[in-house]
Amino acid sequence: MKHSLAASALAAGLALAALPAAAPRAQPSSSSLPALGDSVSGEFSVDTERRLGDQIMREVRRDPAYLDDALLLDYVQSLWQPLVGTARRRGEIGADTANAFSWEVFLVLDRSVNAFALPGGHVGVHLGLIAMTASRDELAAVLAHELSHVTQRHIARSISSSSRQSMVGMAAMILGVLAASRTGNAAMAQAAVVGGQAAMVQGQLNYSRDMEREADRVGYGVHSDSGYASAGVAGMFEKLEHANRLNDSNNYPYLRSHPLTTERIGEARARVQADPHAAKNVPPDGAIEHALAQARARVLMDTTVQALRRNQAQQAGPNAGAAEKLGALYAQALASTLLREFEPADAALAAADTLLQREAPPAARGGDAAQWLQLLRVQSLLARGDARAAQQRMQALPDSGSSRPLLLWHAQAALAAARAGAGTESLRRSTEALQTWVAERREDAGAWQLLAQCADQLGLKLRSVRAEAESRAALGDIPGAVDRLRAGQQLARSGAASDFIEASIIDARLREMEARRRELADEMRNQR
Repeated sequence: MKHSLAASALAAGLALAALPAAAPRAQPSSSSLPALGDSVSGEFSVDTERRLGDQIMREVRRDPAYLDDALLLDYVQSLWQPLVGTARRRGEIGADTANAFSWEVFLVLDRSVNAFALPGGHVGVHLGLIAMTASRDELAAVLAHELSHVTQRHIARSISSSSRQSMVGMAAMILGVLAASRTGNAAMAQAAVVGGQAAMVQGQLNYSRDMEREADRVGYGVHSDSGYASAGVAGMFEKLEHANRLNDSNNYPYLRSHPLTTERIGEARARVQADPHAAKNVPPDGAIEHALAQARARVLMDTTVQALRRNQAQQAGPNAGAAEKLGALYAQALASTLLREFEPADAALAAADTLLQREAPPAARGGDAAQWLQLLRVQSLLARGDARAAQQRMQALPDSGSSRPLLLWHAQAALAAARAGAGTESLRRSTEALQTWVAERREDAGAWQLLAQCADQLGLKLRSVRAEAESRAALGDIPGAVDRLRAGQQLARSGAASDFIEASIIDARLREMEARRRELADEMRNQR
C-alpha cells in the first residue's frame, strides 16, 4: 500500500510531539541501559534506541511501500555515505552510536515530498523528494538534516523528557500510524498517535523546534564539509518556504513533521551568507546523474497509466540544458517500457545516447550517465522477453565489482537467458558473485532473493532454500526464515538434494534463527 509508509515520517514526529513536555533534564548518558520493559521517562540509552529502531524496521521492511530499486538506492547512498563519513570525522557520531546504530538510508514508494529519521539511525527518503530536488546538493541538504536528527539523538532526548511510556507503546504508536494510514484517512492516522494528549502537544512542539534549529546548524556543517554546495541548502529552504506559503496542499508532509518557521528560514540564510566558503562552493559534477535519478523517481513514484502517459509525453524546454533534456528522454523511455510500448522506448533511448555524446561534458559520456542509459535498455529488453539481447548488452558493461546495480542486473539478465535456453555459464558466474556479495552483506534481502532464483535454476536446491530463508531473515521475518530452513532440513534428509556444506549451514542457521525467535518473543513479553 503506497501510503502506509508515507505517514511514518509523520508517525515519528507526532509520536514524539504527542508526548507531554516535562522539565528539562540532562542529556541521556549512554552508560545507562534500562530494560526494554522499563519506563522511558528516565535515560533512553543507545541500546534501547537501537532496539526500538529494529522493532519498527522489522515492520517497515515488509511494507509494500518499502522500495529496493537498485539504481535509485545506490544513488542516494552515494550522497548519504560521504555525509556519514563527515559526521564521524567531525565527532557528531560518537563512539557509543558508531557501531550500535545502523546508519541506513532506504527508499519509500510515495510521491509526497518527505524524508524522516527513525530511532537507531534509519532514514527514509520518499521518491517524491528525489523527484522534486533540482540538484544532488539539495537532496544532500535534506539527508544531512535528517542525519543530524540521528547524531544529536533527538528522538532519545524527546523521550527522555516525556512522561512514562513503554518501549512497546512507543513502537506501537509509530506503527499505529502505518496501520491507520492504510485507510488513506490522515485524521485517523493522527488520532492513532495523539489520542487524548492534544492539549500537551504545543509544549513538545516548542521543544522540537529547538531540535529543528539544531539539526539545521549541525546539518549545514556536515553538508558543507562533505563538499556539497551551500546553494543546495538555500535551494531547499526556498522550495519549502514556497510550499509553506501555499499551505502545503498535503504534498509536503515534510513541513508537518519538520515545522518551518521564520526563525529557521532567517538563520539558514544568515548561515549561508556568513560562510566564507559558500561563494566558492561550485556544484560538483553530477548534474546529469541527478537528472536521471530525478526522472526515474518521478516515473516510479506513480505508475498509473495516466501518470505514465504524462511522463511519456514529457519534453524539455527550448532553453533546457543537457541534464534536463536527458532527464526528459529517460522518463519517456522508462514510462514507455512500463507501458510495454517498446518502439517509443527505443526511440527515446537512441535520442538520449546521441544527446549524451553531443552535449554532455566529456566526463559524463562514458561514466555513470551512460551506464544508467544502458541499464534502462537492458530493463526494456527484459520486459519484452528478449533475454539474449539483454545479456549481450550486459556483457558490454564492466563486471559488477562493488556496484550493486551491476551485480543485480548481470544476474537478472543471466537468469532470463538461462530460462530461455541460452546456457548456464553466465548464470553460474552471477550466482557465485551473488554468493560472495551476501557473505559480506547478510542484510541484503534483494540479493538473497535473486540468489535463491539463480540457484534454483541451476538445480542447487538447498542453496536456493537457504537463500530464501536468509532473505526472510533480512526482512525481519524470523518465523518465515525458520519455516524455510526447516524445509531445507527436510529436503536434505530426504536425499532429494545432496550438499553437505549447505545442509550443515542450514542446521546452524536454524538453531540461530530459533534462538532469535525466542529472544524476540521474550523481548515483547518484557515490554508489555
